[in-house]
Amino acid sequence: MDQYLAALFKELDYVAETMKGRTLDTVYFGGGTPTALKAEELDAILTRIGERFDLSSVKEFTVEAGRPDSITEDKLKTLRAHGISRISINPQTLEDQVLAAIGRKHSARDILDAYALAREVGFESINMDLIAGLPRDSFEGFCRSLNGVLALEPENITVHTLALKKGSRLMEEGGALPSGEETARMLDFSRETLRGAGYLPYYLYRQKYMSGSLENVGWCLPGKESVYNIIMMEELQTVVSIGGGGVTKLVNRKNGRIVRLPNPKYPHDYLTSRDKILAQKDEIAAFYQDRT
Repeated sequence: MDQYLAALFKELDYVAETMKGRTLDTVYFGGGTPTALKAEELDAILTRIGERFDLSSVKEFTVEAGRPDSITEDKLKTLRAHGISRISINPQTLEDQVLAAIGRKHSARDILDAYALAREVGFESINMDLIAGLPRDSFEGFCRSLNGVLALEPENITVHTLALKKGSRLMEEGGALPSGEETARMLDFSRETLRGAGYLPYYLYRQKYMSGSLENVGWCLPGKESVYNIIMMEELQTVVSIGGGGVTKLVNRKNGRIVRLPNPKYPHDYLTSRDKILAQKDEIAAFYQDRT
């Protein structure tokens, strides 16, 4: 981990120098589960970001907390100490047998406890993800999960449809999948129930291999839209990514040109490609100099 953080800091410093003079609108720390790191590691990364970038114009700073078994009081307090007010706690389901089928080591009770802890520590904006069409789930089980999440009153709820490639471990080992028709009923229920609870849909996207060729929809309470999600889905502005698996997306809104600069996904590849990654980041400055 020390090697990875050293490489991450080097890339972060290089990007900060490349972007000197530019402000940030949003910061998203995630894709994966950053709270799998130790509290001191989170503190080191967030401190470095604050030192290297101008955060004075940031409208939203989100950290993906993800799995409740990665959430502890000291980690949440570390995030709050850095001014983070928005996190994601992603149950996927509140049905214990479905959690077991998808390889989760926590229970629905753990999810509820993590959410309560986040509120106690002071988080005022929380997103929760659910997935329709999971192995061993049913229409009735999905309805219970959605109603259980709604009882918590999170500011954002994202309802995903399972996207699963044939031959994946989850497909082979997870158990029977609900049919496309049953998954569609789950989505229909979510739309009716969320609207009835005062939530509004504010973004939608589709992926390959989704059950029933359905969609993922982000819902929010009025005025609680995630700025970052809108930017990403609509490709409205440049997103600069740092770390393994990050994809920088340079957007020229005048002519519609988009340039994608992917980082290697796996830690070993990320560590051994450091020079290439830094050289690639030079394209950020070149892109803004050349755009017309």
